[in-house]
Amino acid sequence: MEREGDKTSRQGGNGRWARLAPLILLILYIGYNEARKVMANPSANSVDYIAPNTAAPKVLSEPVIRTIPNEYNAQSIALPEEASFAGESVPLNIPDVRERLDRELHINTYWHNNTIFLIKRANRWLPQIEKILAENDIPDDFKYLCVIESGLENVVSGKRAAGFWQLLPGTAKELGLEVNREVDERYHPIKATHAAVKYLKKSYEKFGNWTNVAASYNRGRAGYQRAIKDQKEDDYYKLLLNSETSRYLFRILACKEILSDPGKFGFDIAPEHLYEPYELKEVKVTRTIRNMVDWAQDHGIDYKTLKKYNPWLRKKKLTVKRNTYYFSLPANIDSQ
Repeated sequence: MEREGDKTSRQGGNGRWARLAPLILLILYIGYNEARKVMANPSANSVDYIAPNTAAPKVLSEPVIRTIPNEYNAQSIALPEEASFAGESVPLNIPDVRERLDRELHINTYWHNNTIFLIKRANRWLPQIEKILAENDIPDDFKYLCVIESGLENVVSGKRAAGFWQLLPGTAKELGLEVNREVDERYHPIKATHAAVKYLKKSYEKFGNWTNVAASYNRGRAGYQRAIKDQKEDDYYKLLLNSETSRYLFRILACKEILSDPGKFGFDIAPEHLYEPYELKEVKVTRTIRNMVDWAQDHGIDYKTLKKYNPWLRKKKLTVKRNTYYFSLPANIDSQ
């Protein structure tokens, strides 16, 4: 429904455009004439000139001002001759498979700021994750699944998946993690890794193939099983999947390639720039804590430090019933 004020305003606007039209036409005419001069005598200008319908710029006798520094060097990346995930071969002889890996390898190589911080955080967390995977007979390559899920940060997705392994609340509880208003162990990197191991083992019992286990971690076991049933095909590389799951394994593979040998992909990270593992000790908690700020100060730290090393604590209090909790504190403080 049109209001009277709207109509009046529009009429006023049309009048202003009518007055400005001659000026606009004059500016366009001057610009057109200047462009014709450039086309007629390109050598008079200090920038590259590409003549119409030619494939290469003309050779100029005068120095050219370039907008991209000479040291900037973006090159295409050669794919590995062979690749595998969890000991299972990746069929790089299939053009579609090669192109999917090609895409993710280039994205993560030239996504410099993101990949640099992945490399830095990996030095802090991957040794601990590797140890848990090995102890539970989970292939080492699954550490890269954790990397692409969260970037080794306690992030939260739009679907409320949280932590390093991006577990949903219901799934986390099924796997033995405590998730409530005061405690959310999805944010405990070590406990969440133990929970993820349980999930991966269960998936392997169902699919019998580690590549499918990884893909189903993204799609969900039920959804992935439906795709296999509907398409009568259980080979990940031959399944038609949604975009995210279709890219999933290739993101893992790209991450594996780069983090295994960062220098090969142009990442020169000085050892002193890597993030070191935390030096921590555990303090046993068996009684309810009414005020976490006071508790922290009583143990020689501030509340911020307590939360940094114990992000699974979600409130400023902790109700202790049957559970026993262990807080991580800096090893060099003299806590009571």
